[in-house]
Amino acid sequence: MPIANGDLKTVGASTEIFEGGCDCQFIRYRLTRTPLFVHCCHCRWCQRETGSAFVLNALIEKACVELLNGQPQMVMTPSASGRGQNIARCPHCRVALWSHYGGAGPLFAFIRVGTLDDPDRFPPDIHIFTTSKQPWVVLPEGVPVMREYYDREQHWPKESLARRAAVLSA
Repeated sequence: MPIANGDLKTVGASTEIFEGGCDCQFIRYRLTRTPLFVHCCHCRWCQRETGSAFVLNALIEKACVELLNGQPQMVMTPSASGRGQNIARCPHCRVALWSHYGGAGPLFAFIRVGTLDDPDRFPPDIHIFTTSKQPWVVLPEGVPVMREYYDREQHWPKESLARRAAVLSA
C-alpha cells in the first residue's frame, strides 16, 4: 500500500531502488527518489531515543515513500523543540523507521538510514548539534559540522531546495 504516489526516478543511466524495513520484516518500504539531505544528529534527545550516540536521518518528501508491506504504528514522542515528533514504528518489533517532526510536518519523512537495506548509500551530508556529541565520536573531515542546527539555504544542494519548495507550494 503506497504512502503516496511516486514513480521510480531515473538517476544517471539507471533506475535506482532504495528499499528498507524493520527487523522482523513486517514493514517494508521503498524510496522512489534519493533523499533531499542526510543529517547526523548528535543531540541528547536523539541519543536517548535511539540508545546510541546519534541518529542518521535521510530527509525525503513523504510522497516519495511507498509502503510495500505492513502498516507502521505512529507514536507521538516529545522533542526538544516542544512540538514533538511522530515516529513510524513496526507494531511487532518496534523498530523506528521514520519520523515526522513538528517543524517539517507530515509532508516530509526523516527516514532512519539504518533501516535501509543498503544504508551505505546515504552517508551524512552534515553533522548537527555537535555541542552534545559523545566525546569519543570522531567527526569526519570534509563534512560540515554544526554546533547546533544550520542554515538550509547555505548547505542544501539547489535541487533539494527546489524539491522542498515544490512540496511546500503544492
